[in-house]
Amino acid sequence: MPNAVERAQQVATVRYRWRVLLVLGLMVLALGLYWGSSYVFAYTDDAYVTSDIVGVAPWITGRIIAVPIADNQTVTKGTLLAEIDPTPFRLALAQQQAKRVEAEAQIRVDHDLVKSAKEARDAAAARAKLADDNLARGRPLEKSGFLSRQSLESLSTASQEATAGLADAETLVNKERQTQDLHEATVKAITAEIAYLQWQLDQTRILAPADGTINNLILRVGDQAVANQPLIGLVDAHAWRIIANYKESVIRHMQVGHSAWVWLDTYPWHIHRAHIQGIARGISRNKTAEKLLPYVEPTTDWIRLERRFPVTFLLSDPHPGVTLHMGADARTLVTY
Repeated sequence: MPNAVERAQQVATVRYRWRVLLVLGLMVLALGLYWGSSYVFAYTDDAYVTSDIVGVAPWITGRIIAVPIADNQTVTKGTLLAEIDPTPFRLALAQQQAKRVEAEAQIRVDHDLVKSAKEARDAAAARAKLADDNLARGRPLEKSGFLSRQSLESLSTASQEATAGLADAETLVNKERQTQDLHEATVKAITAEIAYLQWQLDQTRILAPADGTINNLILRVGDQAVANQPLIGLVDAHAWRIIANYKESVIRHMQVGHSAWVWLDTYPWHIHRAHIQGIARGISRNKTAEKLLPYVEPTTDWIRLERRFPVTFLLSDPHPGVTLHMGADARTLVTY
């Protein structure tokens, strides 16, 4: 029979084997759970809060005379953000309005000239008709011997002169009409210029295009505003979302509308319910300026990672007391 020492060694050997098997089993179980968890949920801490940054740019160029807002101020759509000096635009508008008054007065003169030319044409037409009638009556008389040849020639000359006078009167009417049309076109062109100048004058007041918060305000009175160059940054109040980069091996399980949970580092220990709003269909593999495709860094601390794709989340019931900050870190957990 084995002695006590041998029995102790056997017991120790059995226990050691069981411990090895237990450790191996736990490792296999952990690996299985890790692999199987991707079919149940997905977690990442590579997430951040973002919104739309609206670059408010003026439509016109001019000097800033007022900036009635402060940095980090919350504004609503239509709030006055800045004002450009309206003086040059008012003067240009007044000049064109005076030109239109002058052009409209000229049109009234043209109308009277056309009317007078028409009256002269009508009189010439009457004289031409009378001369033609006299010539028509004189020809039979000349053949019958009751009218001399010389008198008939006088009637013919008078008819030709009357016809020529009628042609000249008609030419004058057409000329006066053309002049009137030209001046009417001038009035239309001036009216269009006035509308444009009025629009420019209205654009001297730069208004908020959306609800939001002023961000990094550096605009000051006296600065030069240049058309189509942003002056003020506005963080949109209604475009808040969470962007999380998920491994390509798990996004196949995700669908738009899936439930998610969001942890905001600005509000630790508060879990917010969210849902998937969209999943990116493409990323850029080259680190270039972000344009049509986002670029997601594939390495961190010299470790090569799986390719990750941006997934957009919306908070389902954002708490009114939660203030979101663009660029803040977040963590997301998606359940399938």
